[in-house]
Amino acid sequence: MTSETRIPLPMASTGCACCAPAPGQTAPTVETAPSAGTSTVYRVEGMTCGHCVKNVTEELTALDGVSDVHIDLVAGGASTVTVTADRPLSAEAVRAAVEDAGYTLVTD
Repeated sequence: MTSETRIPLPMASTGCACCAPAPGQTAPTVETAPSAGTSTVYRVEGMTCGHCVKNVTEELTALDGVSDVHIDLVAGGASTVTVTADRPLSAEAVRAAVEDAGYTLVTD
């Protein structure tokens, strides 16, 4: 073995151990094609990386009537989650889906 200095990966330096953005870097945004329907914006705490975004997106898209989920990730803060559905969703259904993914829906 050699005694070389290893530089930590920039995406693993804060927050989630696997891929949260380092300070000063822009967090990834998951985008899908726009869809027709009713859009509602929620705030979700606890997401730190693309894997978190994927988990929340999967839980929300499994809800009946949801056609699109768009998340603006704020690692370490409250991320903005826009859910588009063909009809209004109950707040409890959205809360349950977010909690099933392991995160917290922010209520004001």
